[in-house]
Amino acid sequence: MSILDETYTLSHGVQIPKLGLGTWFIDDNQAADAVRAAVEVGYRNIDTAQAYGNERGVGEGVSTAAVPRDELFVSTKLAAEIKNYDQAVAAIDGSLATLGLDHIDLMLIHSPQPWDDFRGGDYAQGNREAWRALEDAHQAGKIRSIGVSNFQQHDLDNILQSAHVRPHVNQLLVHAGNTPTDLLAYCESNHILVEAYSPIAHGAILQNTEIQAMAKTYGVSVPQLCIRYTLQLGAVSLPKTANPAHMRSNAAVDFEISSDDMNVLRNLRGVDYGEHSAFPVYSGT
Repeated sequence: MSILDETYTLSHGVQIPKLGLGTWFIDDNQAADAVRAAVEVGYRNIDTAQAYGNERGVGEGVSTAAVPRDELFVSTKLAAEIKNYDQAVAAIDGSLATLGLDHIDLMLIHSPQPWDDFRGGDYAQGNREAWRALEDAHQAGKIRSIGVSNFQQHDLDNILQSAHVRPHVNQLLVHAGNTPTDLLAYCESNHILVEAYSPIAHGAILQNTEIQAMAKTYGVSVPQLCIRYTLQLGAVSLPKTANPAHMRSNAAVDFEISSDDMNVLRNLRGVDYGEHSAFPVYSGT
């Protein structure tokens, strides 16, 4: 069985495919083609966000794909700047309209802080209000699953203290060289599935000689090794690409990394994101 056929089961019983297509940096006018190509390859998990500016294209790709809508798992994210209930309600309905879908399979709060104050001020109340809007949309059947992204333990504790629905997912920067072991364990203890975005470190890890040597011993590429690593951590893996050949290669991960090599990858440090360090999630803050 291909990894594309495998799923995790979220805490409320909804199944989510283990491997998904990330769409960050895929232009809106290219997103529909990318989604259709991914579905043709066998992907059933498509991830976007309001901040990506490509929800319209992703929705078009979903609506015109070669499989029925109910076979696809579509995720999007509430813009990080939205920290009150009314704005969150409007934004949820806005995503549904922009995607052109009657429901969303998973919607996340994109960040506990606005991007221009990432890991900065106190937005605890705003996050609770945004969460309440997601809960209400979930209750109304607009969203099948709800969660968060880039949330640390104290951010999750803030949600959990008043939540009627516990987060089903926490989407995090997870890759060899950035493995937040304690946070992963905390999420697991609270039945929150982790999704790993940028499993190839936004390309920064491709030139790592230690990773290159390990990949060679398994007869796989560096991206394949890195994707497999996040899957063996128990996370959903969300590599981003618009290239069908890369989509196929990213899904060819039917090998097993040894426990010793998993420990090496888990303890790897010091990835240089280069020019991408300008983005808050790669800034190290």
